[in-house]
Amino acid sequence: LALRSERGQQCRTSGTVRTVPHEPLRRRRSPHQGLNAVTEINRSAPRSPAPGRFVLWLAAAFVLLVVDRITKVAVIDTLAYGAFVPVTPFFNLCHVRNTGAAFSFLGDAGGWQIFAFAGIALLVTAACLFFLWRHAKRTLFAFSMSLVISGALGNLWDRLVYGYVTDFLDFHAFGYHWPAFNVADICICVGAALLVFDEFRRER
Repeated sequence: LALRSERGQQCRTSGTVRTVPHEPLRRRRSPHQGLNAVTEINRSAPRSPAPGRFVLWLAAAFVLLVVDRITKVAVIDTLAYGAFVPVTPFFNLCHVRNTGAAFSFLGDAGGWQIFAFAGIALLVTAACLFFLWRHAKRTLFAFSMSLVISGALGNLWDRLVYGYVTDFLDFHAFGYHWPAFNVADICICVGAALLVFDEFRRER
């Protein structure tokens, strides 16, 4: 009887079923998810300034500023005001004065635009210097900032010293002349275009 009771207890014990707590399945992370996470971390991380590269980009802006000044002085010294010298069937060298913004925008205003554009140029230059200091390691972005800085300062110098900007590049076709411009205008436009391109490239 004792043996039977022990066997019965063993059978009852072995018949009990233990429930195992449910654990959710863990999904394996793909390598692409890891790379995306690293990219997001890199983007959100604070940018460390690079003084050496910052100075290098400032030097590039200074060189472009000097080129702008040399070309304007050469035009003032060699061409009479209002002169147009044909170079090709679609391009003239000229000597005109612009009291407005790039490509003669608001050139016919009453004079207030000179101080307004000078203030805008100072604000743009200060902002570009700040972003250039923060992102000097991004080559294309920093180059675009250097272009905008040189162009803004080049035309700012003319407005503060002469009250107008000297333009000398005149392109035309079929009797239509594009508003005359200068090296500083080219730097501003190319810098803005490169900045937009750099942002689109980073988003992709």
